[in-house]
Amino acid sequence: MPAAPPVLFVSDHVEGSVLALTVPDGAVVGRLTGRHLSEHAGFLALPGGRVACVDDRRGELLVLDPYTEEFVERAVPVAVPAEHLACDPSGRRLAVTTGLGKNGVPWSDLLTVVDLATGEAARVRTRVGEPGVTVLGGGDPLVVLRHREFGALAVHRFADLLSAPPGCPPVTPQQLLPLPDDGHGDAQAPGAEVVFAATGEGVHRARREDDALVAEAAIPWGAPARGWYLRLDTRRQTLWSTLRGGDPDPLRWPEWTNQAWRHDLGTDRTHRTELGPGLVFRLAFARRHTAFTRIHPDGDELVLLDADDTVRRVPLPAMDGAPRRGGTPWEGVQRRSVAASPGSDWIAVTRGGHGEVHLVDAETGHEAARLRLDTALQHGGHMTLRGRDDGAEGDPVGR
Repeated sequence: MPAAPPVLFVSDHVEGSVLALTVPDGAVVGRLTGRHLSEHAGFLALPGGRVACVDDRRGELLVLDPYTEEFVERAVPVAVPAEHLACDPSGRRLAVTTGLGKNGVPWSDLLTVVDLATGEAARVRTRVGEPGVTVLGGGDPLVVLRHREFGALAVHRFADLLSAPPGCPPVTPQQLLPLPDDGHGDAQAPGAEVVFAATGEGVHRARREDDALVAEAAIPWGAPARGWYLRLDTRRQTLWSTLRGGDPDPLRWPEWTNQAWRHDLGTDRTHRTELGPGLVFRLAFARRHTAFTRIHPDGDELVLLDADDTVRRVPLPAMDGAPRRGGTPWEGVQRRSVAASPGSDWIAVTRGGHGEVHLVDAETGHEAARLRLDTALQHGGHMTLRGRDDGAEGDPVGR
């Protein structure tokens, strides 16, 4: 029996739809309407090619399985607006933090924990803010919240949170590790039971010992810039980020510098690769390549880095409503989402506002197909690409 093709999950969080399509033919294997997923919390890879995500309008955690007729395997009420989503290495125990939503300042202090095996869920109060989260360890995991202002890693036992009484009671962390106040970006190395948090100083790390965390030496960025996003490459056990430098004024975004930053967890060595000016943020891992999108008034491109850091640049068609000089790259403009699977050579890139997804073969750099959807993909939408046994669940943080 031939292997099942990869499945691309595409969310238009503005218009409220979710599609699951096989790659590269674009056959629809799952569809949801009236579902406005949290783009910030993103998709969380679960074993068996499944994903978890949060419907910010209905206040539900969804587990989607494209290999079954039901598609929605489970729906569990959670507190919203969802900020970050993570699970333990088994994919059974999940945590959802809350953030700004459409509000100007942080206002919610609710954290939801869910056990997918039993269906149990509980909500507790932590600290107002936009906390990151990781769920660290095996049978008795720790929930680690990354807070800002004041910066800290707050440690809770998952079992204690799940057994909290009704009424969203406040909870006190059993441990606090200090961090700078500008933390943004979280990752976990499940095998080593280490959590990572990106700050202006570098990547702070802490290792689990029993029911506590022990701080280790921070990893410097090694450049006059910082990363706002962390990902674990499950193939090579490396941390990745994009370093953004230059004048932080959003109106100066075409001049921002960007470097691909990676840190090998085995050798403790760091390497940086120039990507070019403009807006570069999230990244995705294919079988042998790491993919970035770069938006710039002079032309957008898909940037592919192979294992020896050879750079290939693939031009992308312009977007109507793209960010312009003199404006910001965030408000009322179109963007791009990028997705890949560590078990495949396909790279998917959206063309925001046009309802198109470019499918690029990472080995050749050529666009092999263009999927045209029945939704505009406002603001670029959000995507993830999964294979049934691609190992993406080795990164247990929502992206």
